[in-house]
Amino acid sequence: MRDADGGGTTAPALVDETALVAALRAGDEGAFADLVDRYTPSMLRVARGYVPSHEVAEEVVQDAWIALIRGIGKFEGRSSVRTWLFAVMINIAKARGLRERRDSDAAIAAYTGGTVDAARFRAGEGSAPGHWGDGDEPSPFPDTPEGSVLGNELVDIARRELDKLPERQRMVVTLRDLLGFDSNEVCDLLDISAANQRVLLHRGRAAVRQVLEDYVRDAS
Repeated sequence: MRDADGGGTTAPALVDETALVAALRAGDEGAFADLVDRYTPSMLRVARGYVPSHEVAEEVVQDAWIALIRGIGKFEGRSSVRTWLFAVMINIAKARGLRERRDSDAAIAAYTGGTVDAARFRAGEGSAPGHWGDGDEPSPFPDTPEGSVLGNELVDIARRELDKLPERQRMVVTLRDLLGFDSNEVCDLLDISAANQRVLLHRGRAAVRQVLEDYVRDAS
């Protein structure tokens, strides 16, 4: 692991990960409880994308924690504990989802059309073709004390809109923007290509941002 500026290795992170694995292998209940508290909410959110109900998602997450307990002795450290845990959980969720929903593929919408209304851009024959039209630029998010309150509302709206996205868009945006996985990790976890990951991320972000723009415009 390297520092953010590309420098040398970050020893403390490696030590912490090694200590965590050692604690889990030793049956340290405190270390396990900390992991459960830290990751269960986000695991439920991801699992819910594969199964038809919150109750089933809870069962998937519980199975993932059991798999962690049983499999930590074989953990080889090729990825972080978090990445390994989510990979196990996603595999369980996929299998459970196939059993629970035979029509799960129908939930994946066709990714066609532009992400932003073409009417918002200048026509080819005018000045600066392809640029934002006058009055059609994206609305800036507020940066005021009042805007801080509005920001909390925006987070809630973003989460609601995220839940409305097609499954794969929702999974990519959730993993990248809410849980902080990098693009390579997302590609591995969801078994998709880098190009597909970029398209899904772009379209998902654009859909959510459009709703946020409209909300900010109305609020102002």
